[in-house]
Order: sequence, then structure tokens, then C-alpha cells
Amino acid sequence: MSSAHTSALRRWLLSLPPLEYALQHIRELLIGSLKCGPIPQHIAFIMDGNRRWARTHHLETVEGHHMGFEALARVLEVCYKSGVKYVTIYAFSIENFKRSKYEVEGLMDMAKTKLVQMSQHGELFHRYGASVRILGDRSLVREDVLEQVDKAVEMTQHNDQAVLNVCFPYTGREEIARSIQETVREWTTSSPGQSTKRPFSESHIQRNIRSTQLLSSVAEEEAQQPLASTKEDGASAVTSDAESTEISEQDLDSSFQQPPSSQTSHSPSPNLKPVTRKTSSSTHLPDPETITASALTRNTYINCPPPELLIRTSGVNRLSDFMLWQCHEDTEVKFLDCLWPEFDLWYFLPVLVEWQWRQKKKGNHQSGGNADLKVV
Repeated sequence: MSSAHTSALRRWLLSLPPLEYALQHIRELLIGSLKCGPIPQHIAFIMDGNRRWARTHHLETVEGHHMGFEALARVLEVCYKSGVKYVTIYAFSIENFKRSKYEVEGLMDMAKTKLVQMSQHGELFHRYGASVRILGDRSLVREDVLEQVDKAVEMTQHNDQAVLNVCFPYTGREEIARSIQETVREWTTSSPGQSTKRPFSESHIQRNIRSTQLLSSVAEEEAQQPLASTKEDGASAVTSDAESTEISEQDLDSSFQQPPSSQTSHSPSPNLKPVTRKTSSSTHLPDPETITASALTRNTYINCPPPELLIRTSGVNRLSDFMLWQCHEDTEVKFLDCLWPEFDLWYFLPVLVEWQWRQKKKGNHQSGGNADLKVV
């Protein structure tokens, strides 16, 4: 029997009223048991395997994507019912525009209709108070698709209990590049009255240290030179001392960065000529050290807590340029061999239980270490 016939028989058996009723109660019990342990606040999904599922079942590629949306609805219900606050899905990559025009147009049309149907006719978002956010480069999306997508976002904008982030179209590198552009734009358009230095700027401290070292070296070299016997030499020495004390920080930086071979004990003191500072708009810019990781995070598409769990189906072990900035040292990545249309509670539950077990083990290890410290 082929896999298509096996899958059809399985769906028919599960649709029988007695089995469907029993399975529904089992599902509720299993999801309720998950609440007894820690729940990840943010889960990300790479929904991979729709095309392969369609080829395996001898169907059109678009049909595989339709079944993928059905799987998404099942997964979202499990997530929100168990207490997950943020769900991020990789719906459409910018690289997918390289596929055939027929498939790209089919994905766009399906996203246009499915998102509106899930927001308008489905009770999923309203039941769990979930809002939809579309994240990505909107300039690549057709106008008619954008209208329907914005409609889906508008219908759920008042929900504040959970969030569904739909990355469409999206890549991690494009997100990082855009975040840097936005951060630099904010940085260069800051108000002139804004402070240009931080109270404890590392670069400002380093400049002060360099200036102190350079002035002390100049004083030592001048002390080693023979004292002048004439008044003219004395006057010139006084003049030289006066000029050396009026060195700007910019001159000190440039002179201190000379090669070490040019500043030996046998060479004369460095020629520090006063340089006129350039009067440009750059003197009013903020300190570059104000561009921090938190500033870049603020300008990313996915502006929410980092994911604790990232799941990819289809057995492919790579991120495919997804959430490169958000994944951090505590993000667990799980690769599953099933295709996305097949993904349901029975694949999802072992992943969540394993994550809970790891969290409890980590908590026990930390509490045990603290206890040891107290005893000592």
C-alpha cells in the first residue's frame, strides 16, 4: 500500500466519531499535563517539507502548502492552549522568489486568503487573544496581497494575550542589514542638543590616558636636553613649552599613533603642530558607542523575547537564514524528520516534554550549586 493510501486511511479512521472523541480527550489531558511544568514563552517554526509532502502524495505543490496551513492551525492551538505567548513562523523566504512564478503566485494568493480566513472566520485568534504581525520586506509583496494581509492584522490588533509573527517575506541577513540602516539613520539625525559623549565613554578615557602619557614623555625628553645659556634660547624654550601645552586631543591622537621606531630615546621630541579642527556636521553626531546590541534589536522586525525553542521539520539540519539575530545561547534547536503537513501534537509533545526535562535539570543543577556555596 502506498504512503498516500496509508495517509488517507489514517485520516478516515481518525475522523470516526468514537475515535475522534477519544483522541480529543487525550489531547486535552496531554496539553493540560504540559502546564504542570515550565512552558517556553517563544517558539519558532521553520515549516519545511510542504513540497515534498505534495510530491509524495502525487499532488500539486500548492496543495502541499494548503495542508501546511492546516498543520499550522493545529500547532497554534497547542501552543496557545499550553501557555506559549509568542509563535514565530517562517512563512516565506526572500530566496523563495527564485522558484517558479506559478509556485510564487500560488503562495501569495494562499497567504492572502488563509490569513484572512484564520482572522475573520476562525475562533483561534479571538479565543486565545492572539494578534497577527506580518514581518519582512513589504516592498517585495504585491499590493493586493498587502491589502488583505493588513486586513488580517487589523482584525486582530486588539488582542493582547499572545502573538503570531508571520515572517513574510523574510531573511535574517536582510533583517540585520535593515536594522543597521535604521539605527544609523536614527544616530545621524539626532537632535543637535543631544549629548555627544557618554559619561564613561571608553574612547574618551583612552584619549585622556594617551594625552597624559604623551605629555609626560615630551617633558622627560625636554628635561634631558642641555639648558640654554642665552636669553633667546630661553625665550624660545618658553615659547616651545607654551605651544606644547596647547595640544588638542586630535593632535595627541595623531601623534601617538606614529610608528614606535620614530619615537626612540635618540630622536627629538615629536613635532606636534597645531591642526585646525574641521567644522562639519560630524562634530555634532552622538558617540558611536551608543550604537549597541539593544539599539539594533529595537530596529529588527522580530522585536520580542528571544526564542527558547526553534523547530524545523523535513529532516534538514540548517537554519536557512532564519532568526540569525534572535537566536542566542539559550535557544534550543530541534530538527525533526517528519514533513510539516504531518506535524501535529504527537510530534510536538515529545519536543516540549524534552525541553521541560532539560529546564528542570538545569534548575536542579543551579539550585544544587547554590546550596553547595551556602554550605561552604
